[in-house]
This record gives sequence, C-alpha cells and structure tokens, in this order.
Amino acid sequence: MGNIKQNFSIKDLESLSGIKAHTIRMWEKRYKVLEPKRTETNIRTYGVNGLQKILNIAFLNENGYKISRISKMSEDDISSLVQRITTSKSNTNRAVKSLKVAMMNFDQALFLRTYDGLLENNTFREIFNDVFIPLLKEIGFLWQAGTITPAHEQFISTLIKQKLFINIEKLQFEKPSKTDKVFILFLPEEEIHDIGLFYTNYELLLHGYKVIFLGQSLPMEDLTYLSKLFDHTVFVSYLTVKPENIEGYLSRFTNNVCTGDKCEYWLLGRKANEIIDENIELPERVTAFKDINELTLRL
Repeated sequence: MGNIKQNFSIKDLESLSGIKAHTIRMWEKRYKVLEPKRTETNIRTYGVNGLQKILNIAFLNENGYKISRISKMSEDDISSLVQRITTSKSNTNRAVKSLKVAMMNFDQALFLRTYDGLLENNTFREIFNDVFIPLLKEIGFLWQAGTITPAHEQFISTLIKQKLFINIEKLQFEKPSKTDKVFILFLPEEEIHDIGLFYTNYELLLHGYKVIFLGQSLPMEDLTYLSKLFDHTVFVSYLTVKPENIEGYLSRFTNNVCTGDKCEYWLLGRKANEIIDENIELPERVTAFKDINELTLRL
C-alpha cells in the first residue's frame, strides 16, 4: 500500500472534483460535510473517504442538489442517490469522477465496474469519446499540477489501452469491406504516446478498412518498402511530442517514403493542431486533421 496516495491536499480535491478550494472550506465550516485532519503547520489533509465524498457531493451539486440538502444526508444515502441518477449526461460525469478515484487508488476493480456500467447504455465508441477522452485531458492537467504522479497516469492509460485492444481485436476478425485505401499506422522515432494511434486504428477498422498497425518509435527507412505494396497507401501518425522539426520531417517523408501519387500521409495529435493553428504549409499529399472526427469525414 506504500505506493498508493492516501492523503490529499485541498488543492488536490479542487483539481479532482472541480469544486473551488474556498467553496470546500465554506462547506466544511457551514455544513460540516468534511472533517479534514491538520498537519503540525495547520494545513488541511484529506483521506480517500474524504476524496470519494467530495466527488459524490460535486456530482449531486452539478445535478441540481443544494449543498444544504446534501449535508443532511448520510454517506450511504449520498452514494445511493448518486447511483439512482441515470441520465446519460450524469452517467458520463459520474463515470469520469469514478475513474479518477480508481486512478488515485490504483483500483482496477473500480475501473472495470465503472466501464461495465457504461457499457449497459453506451457503445465503446461513445465511452471513448465521452468519458475516456475528457478523462485523459484532465489527467494531463493533473499531472502538470503535481496532483498525480506518472504512475497514476500510466495505470489508467494501460487500462484504457486494454479496452482498446479488446475492441480492436473484435473488428480484426471482420474482412475489410472497403478496398480503395490501405492504412499504415505508425509513430516516428522517440514518439511513444500511442493511445491516440490505437483509437485511430479502431475507427479505421470500424469504417471497414484494412489497417496495418506498426506502433511506436519507427525509423523512417523501415516504411519505404510498405509504400509500394498497395495501390493506394495512407500513412497515419498521431504526433504528440515528436518530431521536433516537423517541417523537415515531412519533407524527408514525402521525398523518401511517400513519393507516388497514390500515397498520402495523414496527421493527428497535438502537433497536427499546431500545424493547423500556425497555418504551416504542408507538402503535397500531407494532411493535418484537427481530430479523429474530422479524419473520419474524409473516409
């Protein structure tokens, strides 16, 4: 248990629940909803139960319940009420908060229960876009703020990847229904952030295309052979931090790999958005997409 975070600051609670620290202090004083411990220097600290309670309170408050009413309820009643609220939007909000708790406590069982609950009324595609993507964005901010450690991020990312793998495998049994393009997915050397690429794999398979998934940190020279195997090849990369010199990389790619008229290179990810925002001129047959939804409209 030594690697599990057991104590949280009020700033942690603010980051995880979305409730401002001064509001949490006011609720403590006026409604006694939380009972923090204090350090020798009089700084508030909260345990796991306190974190879980504020996440539930935040959820109910977002759904129209006043804190004056919530404060009169027992913790069991609060949890039961949260479970009874079943609108789609509420389920999404509750799921994100539940997955945050699972992440903070390295609780795989809670992750799986939350995911299975979502599957009762949602497709995997809906879960990924409405729950996993907002969660991953929040995790990025939490990591930058120091609320979570890289271990937390890696834990939840690995579980999300497992669900991606399961759903990708189901589609891989199906014969491609579209033959006008073959997609080759890869990440350049030193780029290791691959969740976005895995989800792109899922979407392309869902749309009926043949996909060759090559994974992360691939040298450019390993791609030349593949560009000549098919009538129309589309390479796809999800670029987060690499390559640093994106314009130089794309120039080399089109000169050495994607040389024919029936070869394209599609880009997603943070660096693709930077290309769009900065209006960088791209080589012929290279396209940057703002997000996966924009890419799928091109299919």
